Amino acid sequence: VLRDPAFARTAVIVNEFGEIGLDHELVASSDETLLALTTGCLCCAVRSDLVATLLELQARAAAGDAAFDRVLIETSGLADPAPILHALMTDADVARGYRVDSVVTVVDALHGAAALDRHVEARRQAALADRLVLSKTDIAGPAEALRQRLAALNPGVATLLTGEIVPASLFDAGDADGRALRLATLPPVPAGNPFDRAQHSDGVISFTLQRDRPLAALALTLLLQALAEHCGARLLRLKGLVDVAEMPGQPALIHGVQHVFAAPEFLPRWPSADHTTRLVFITQGVPPHFPARLLAASEAEVVDAMQDGDAPSL
Repeated sequence: VLRDPAFARTAVIVNEFGEIGLDHELVASSDETLLALTTGCLCCAVRSDLVATLLELQARAAAGDAAFDRVLIETSGLADPAPILHALMTDADVARGYRVDSVVTVVDALHGAAALDRHVEARRQAALADRLVLSKTDIAGPAEALRQRLAALNPGVATLLTGEIVPASLFDAGDADGRALRLATLPPVPAGNPFDRAQHSDGVISFTLQRDRPLAALALTLLLQALAEHCGARLLRLKGLVDVAEMPGQPALIHGVQHVFAAPEFLPRWPSADHTTRLVFITQGVPPHFPARLLAASEAEVVDAMQDGDAPSL
């Protein structure tokens, strides 16, 4: 979307669930109209953070410090869209300067069915979407059973494949009356702790593994293999930048979901002044110390192999 000249005047709000943000470093922007919210999930802090950010953007535009025609709000994968929409539709200050255009939900064709089973947030994301986008169909195939489940959750919603998307297909898709009806008839979230600001699936946490020295490429390979083997379905999301010893100055971009990891992509340069390795985990039932122990074991295995003279090849 951001590469398309027709959408050049776009401000982006990136929301991440966790203490350390990475996504904002990986979005190419030509100016400062990209803001990162790292204080938690938007649906938990929407009244303060999101509304304040939108009003700040509006003030910057009025002062001539920013020029934009639309705002893309990229939430974390854990976000419940209902409280976000409530805030956007009912806050008088926001409504004076903005209107809700479209809600787009990306559905992982490989893991989507399991996500719908396990996470109420996933079901609500599908039910409230104006557009559904299926990803990973090159791996999972046509995913007909998943499509039927999505159609039951949100009858009549348009479903696109990632390879078919043109940016314009994601906009002007919203039906305000239909969205309000879906919002009003959405099944309630199961009762949880009344002091929680939002109810997420039990046991979902985010933590970060950081280190300030390079990591051997083989140790990274062994770590990803160990995470897939030992964490599997409990690893909801892994993303990170890794300082690889064999590729100085070219960090490896890591993406993983459950058992599936994309091949590391080596960036031509670090996206910011921070050159430390940062791996951000979103998990359910994985202790925060466990990945660090797997990394230590992977590095020890590499050292032992090198000392024995039989280090495996990459």
